[in-house]
Amino acid sequence: MSDNELGVLLRARREALDPAVVGLPAGPRRRTPGLRRSEVAALAGVSVEYVIRLEQGRDRRPSPQVLAALADALRLTPAERNHLLILTKAADGAFRCRGAAAAARTVRAGARALLDRLEPAPAVLLNRLGEILAHTPAFERLAAPAGLLDASADGDPPSLPRFVFTDPRARTVFPDWEHVADEQVAALKQGPFRADGAVAALADELSVTAGEPFTRRVATLPGLPLAHGVLRMVHPGVGELRLAYETLDLPADDDQRLVVHLPADAAATAALDRLAGRRPGALRAVPA
Repeated sequence: MSDNELGVLLRARREALDPAVVGLPAGPRRRTPGLRRSEVAALAGVSVEYVIRLEQGRDRRPSPQVLAALADALRLTPAERNHLLILTKAADGAFRCRGAAAAARTVRAGARALLDRLEPAPAVLLNRLGEILAHTPAFERLAAPAGLLDASADGDPPSLPRFVFTDPRARTVFPDWEHVADEQVAALKQGPFRADGAVAALADELSVTAGEPFTRRVATLPGLPLAHGVLRMVHPGVGELRLAYETLDLPADDDQRLVVHLPADAAATAALDRLAGRRPGALRAVPA
């Protein structure tokens, strides 16, 4: 499996960038999406050959000046620029931000208390492997009937990536399965990815158990999951729900993230109220 994460990010952002954004005509003769390598090179003030070397992974340690020029040329967001820096630092391999630490599975009392106060919103605490460590009762009412909280055979916590890629129910639970699968891979690749032993072991496992749907995404998607959005989910009891989600990263020492779901429309609000057996209005839909 390729570990050319810098090249994956540069190519993905080049192909996603609308030529009009950088003042170039789209034109009917363009055969590839986004910008050509020659256009990126011209905008960044480097040679086309160097852009090719970076995308192919033959050079993984560009200078800070080149990184800044490429980030400007590709109109990278602050989060993308930070990820770009992480990837170039991880290319050295001599330093590990997390050392040899296993994925955190202990939940601090403060984080658990925060979860308690988020009820009646469906909220879940995940580690960097996408393992479900703690959740609100509302999340259990939402996720358990769909199978997301089923215990694993080896005693590990329930795993969102394993459910999405290996459980046959996942494509029914998530009508937008392709997008959900993209986001799960992007979350695993956030950071040094295969330089992280725990994440690399899970990636190796899913490469075997899930095959091409997983490995293709690893080869083409950068590690930049969406921090917020709308998730469509089908619950066996109340049908399809549209849930707005917000992702909050806990401090680095926790190595965990909190995902809070809120109804995205009136139908989802009513469905969550029915699941809880409470009067309507305990939760309000997120404004569009």
